[in-house]
Amino acid sequence: MSFLLMLVMMFVIFYFLLIRPQQKRQKEVDEMLKALRKGDKVRTTGGIRGEIVDLNETDVTLLIADKVKINVLRSHVATRIDKPAADAKAKS
Repeated sequence: MSFLLMLVMMFVIFYFLLIRPQQKRQKEVDEMLKALRKGDKVRTTGGIRGEIVDLNETDVTLLIADKVKINVLRSHVATRIDKPAADAKAKS
């Protein structure tokens, strides 16, 4: 009986330390991918930074340099790059 109780306690600990935080991170990533818009600056999982010029359900077209556009899968966008606080203050 104590073995069963210990097994249940280990599962509860794993749930709160591993499973639940991963689900929360995945939900945040999914929301970020759904919120992508033209003009957003993003970084891909491969480390390429660019500005979104076109997007659909599965693909994103990034402008990475003058007249250089690439298509990447939407799921490979890792983060949205926010403008630094210094740029925001300079515009004010």
